[in-house]
Amino acid sequence: MLARKILAGSALAATLAFSSGYAAAETFVTIGTGGQTGVYYQVGGAICRLVNRGTSDHDIKCTHTTGGSVANINGIRNGDLDLGVAQSDWQYHAYNGTAPEQFPDGAFEGLRAVFSVHPEPFTVVARADSGIDSFDDLKGKRVNVGNPGSGQRGTMEVLMKEMGWTMDDFALASELKSSEQSAALCDNKVDAIVFTVGHPNGSIKEATTSCESKLISVDNDATKKLVNDNAFYAVATIPGGMYAGTDDDTTTFGVGATFVASTDTPDEVVYEITKAVFENFDRFKKMHPAFANLNQEDMIKNNLSAPLHDGAAKYYKEQGWM
Repeated sequence: MLARKILAGSALAATLAFSSGYAAAETFVTIGTGGQTGVYYQVGGAICRLVNRGTSDHDIKCTHTTGGSVANINGIRNGDLDLGVAQSDWQYHAYNGTAPEQFPDGAFEGLRAVFSVHPEPFTVVARADSGIDSFDDLKGKRVNVGNPGSGQRGTMEVLMKEMGWTMDDFALASELKSSEQSAALCDNKVDAIVFTVGHPNGSIKEATTSCESKLISVDNDATKKLVNDNAFYAVATIPGGMYAGTDDDTTTFGVGATFVASTDTPDEVVYEITKAVFENFDRFKKMHPAFANLNQEDMIKNNLSAPLHDGAAKYYKEQGWM
């Protein structure tokens, strides 16, 4: 029998005792997500609802909190979180230690992938009266680049670096959270906002229905180079007509949302969470429009650059998927 005691106030705030393949003591698990208007928050909420429906069987209770890709991975590393949602690029950089500004402690060799979720195009929305028709037009404008620690901020900084831009190239580089930026756009406090997010998205819908605004294509030499040089990026298309003010398809690039843990997250916990999602898969897909086209085969291999967690691998092997 494996027993693990976690001090009160930490992410796993209970004694974990595993025997005969099930949790013998009540276990509290915290998942890091993102801003409440983003899909990450919905991912965490959906997973927790499915896990908590089966608490009587496995004695695991799940809660989720806001944060963002980088903050979630760092939270898992320092023990404040048990699992989290993160962009595929930040999963790669954290595991390989290739983003020292975001992950100053170096390579996170204990990071583990559980499964991937929805695609996330890098999305730019500009006021119709801003004079912005391409990404290059953001120069000299008031742009919300996102709060530090968020995936949107991280992707924006990567693209800016590729283009040779700094924050000084904007008239204003605001750091509003995703939940605040649509109102700022329509209140004319900024000319454009950026968001790395699954679609359709409530925040983008708010921005495009509350004021005259439009989606901007992000398709230039810099994005082409990022896609060509990095397996975790891909060309992405946001269908025309999805949002008011943008009738044509919007070409951009993007990443994938992934669900991650660490080697410190007990195998049985990850196994039960994985099982809760995939054994209620039709229900999960209905919990947000961005999940509608998910399939299990892609989720257990796409966009996963860290090794699979042993708990997740155990479930996949039982299903004959690997």
